[in-house]
Amino acid sequence: MLTAADPVGFTPLYRDQSDSVRRSCSGSTEETPRKEANGRRTKTKRHGCLDNASPAPSAVMSSAESSGDGGKWLDAHYDPVAGIYTFSSCVDLADLSGDGENRLVVGDLGSGSSGMKLKVYRGTALMSESTLLDLPAGLVAFFMDLHEPRIPAVAVASGPCIYVYKNLRPYFKFTLPGLEINTLEQTVITCIGTLKKNMADEDGVSCLVIGTESGEVFVLDPEAFIILSKMTLPAVPTIMDVTGQFDVEFRITAVCRNGNIYILRREADKPKYCIELSSHAVGLVRVGKNVVVGCTDETLQGFTQKGKKLWKTVLAAPIVTMASMDLPTRGFQAVLVGLANCEVQLYRDKNLLSTIKTPDVVTSICFGRYGREDGTLIMTTKGGGLMVKILKRTATFDDRDSAPGPPLAQSVRLNVPKKTKLYVDQTLRERESGLAMHRAFQMDLSRLRLAAAKAYVKALESSLTPMSASLAEPLKMNAVVQGLGPSFKLTLNVQNTAACRPVTNLAISFLYDESLYRMRNPYMRIPLLVPGLIYPVETFVECTSDKGISDVIKVFVLHEGRSSPLLTAHINMPVSEGLTLN
Repeated sequence: MLTAADPVGFTPLYRDQSDSVRRSCSGSTEETPRKEANGRRTKTKRHGCLDNASPAPSAVMSSAESSGDGGKWLDAHYDPVAGIYTFSSCVDLADLSGDGENRLVVGDLGSGSSGMKLKVYRGTALMSESTLLDLPAGLVAFFMDLHEPRIPAVAVASGPCIYVYKNLRPYFKFTLPGLEINTLEQTVITCIGTLKKNMADEDGVSCLVIGTESGEVFVLDPEAFIILSKMTLPAVPTIMDVTGQFDVEFRITAVCRNGNIYILRREADKPKYCIELSSHAVGLVRVGKNVVVGCTDETLQGFTQKGKKLWKTVLAAPIVTMASMDLPTRGFQAVLVGLANCEVQLYRDKNLLSTIKTPDVVTSICFGRYGREDGTLIMTTKGGGLMVKILKRTATFDDRDSAPGPPLAQSVRLNVPKKTKLYVDQTLRERESGLAMHRAFQMDLSRLRLAAAKAYVKALESSLTPMSASLAEPLKMNAVVQGLGPSFKLTLNVQNTAACRPVTNLAISFLYDESLYRMRNPYMRIPLLVPGLIYPVETFVECTSDKGISDVIKVFVLHEGRSSPLLTAHINMPVSEGLTLN
């Protein structure tokens, strides 16, 4: 165990700057003096509610110059020479003093070989910094215990070790276990996250979750820093998203170097689901129960927590970094995407809500509570600059703000009425009389089936179907009536549906009301029906009544020597319009 007195290369992390750190929450722009290194006093501008000195006035941009987002953000601070070189995984916001004001904690990469530091900002001023022994792979703030006051600790993953700082002072050093191949060789940490232990509260105790170069994921106890759980991945994890509680249920979504995303569950030490991507992922953000993945092919894709693909959108430039934008007070969740064309775009699902234009490529994004402002966006640029923006309280986002997509009505929730008293009464009735209702339903269903079977048998016996039920003479017939009246042309199309056997000695007879109709050929013979051919049988029907009424003409297809017809058809004759016109 490493204590504050252990000589491991730590430099003092805490430095009281209460005299030089002051806060103005007036919400207006004011000028405050700042003393430079040569003793000369200059005036700088402060915007919003951020603390301390800003850069020279030339470095502060107006909203119109820096954004292009419709004025949804306030430009609070911009320092192009802040000297911060980091990524989104090495940036976090936490209340490190217990005074209700969040500080910005940054794991600075320095030059890549030297100058690695842990920096803490309050407002726009550097509060403290400490030298790191190796390049930081990730940084998280987490609560280790239930002691008061509720002040989180900071864990920095650097090389094969995790350095834990408490009250801005070195507290503990955890080293990864050695590999089995060589006891002198150690693996290194590639990513780090936090997992609530048993309570989902914002200040609940959290475990550390670390991914290693050996393809393993460890869950560490927050107090004793022992390994609580060990899971194995098929490849090296580079990005992790952790949700849930260790003692209840949790889910770890890991992006690996083989281009796949693996999902780990509490009950298994191996991945439960796998998402195969068309290209490597550069960022992963959880939004609700879904995950949003940014890929190197300039696409943004959405997946369910079980790996089902929901949507895909193509971006205008390669993705550099991604972060989550969560506003619990408004019930708003979205994804911030930093692009290589000096833009930061805001997406909710596949809909582009806003675009922020920046003077340089953004390499890290962090959104959350900074100081006493809930909607603060902190960005660092490729040239080492620091940008701070504050979301306006009047800002609103429309799903159809900037990008085409599905109709707006598709996202509108249906106005489902509340449960009425009648619905509740019917529900109680179904619970109490469920067995009797089921029996009555089965009885009615049996009666319906019986009635349908009787009607079918009656139709077969009386040959009322348009197809013959006899296997010896398989016939099919349909009728067509043409004309306005009083004379109609009646055509019967008769077909032998047998495969190769002809049908002979057939006759067609008509039954009708002789007071209404007169038929030229009421009885016709069909000597032969060849299989597959359709034989039209034509006759003329004349309506003899001038009362404007109609009736049914019955058609019978008969076979010589049989009393029952092979086919029967009922033709509903139209009303004669010729007599009406005359």
